[in-house]
Amino acid sequence: MTQALVPVFAALGDETRWSILVALGEGAASASALAARFPVSRQAIAKHLSVLAEVGLVESVRVGREVRYRVVGSELSATARRLDAIGREWEGRLARIKEIAEGL
Repeated sequence: MTQALVPVFAALGDETRWSILVALGEGAASASALAARFPVSRQAIAKHLSVLAEVGLVESVRVGREVRYRVVGSELSATARRLDAIGREWEGRLARIKEIAEGL
């Protein structure tokens, strides 16, 4: 389960990609529109979008001659569910450690 998270977190580990994902959370946008919001070139934005698309966090949609990118909510939700499952496992372990410690 955690192996599936590695590529997603590697993609999100870059501050610019994280910021792009947040910006796309506000609505779909083209690479050019995103480049106007960030201090990087359109080509750099396109590369960041490619990385995010490879791990399934964004997808491209053609609107006329323009290609817009949008967040794939289902992948974000799946990632959140996997993180929640890891958190529940740790909470269970910590509860068992507490029981053992209190029983001593």
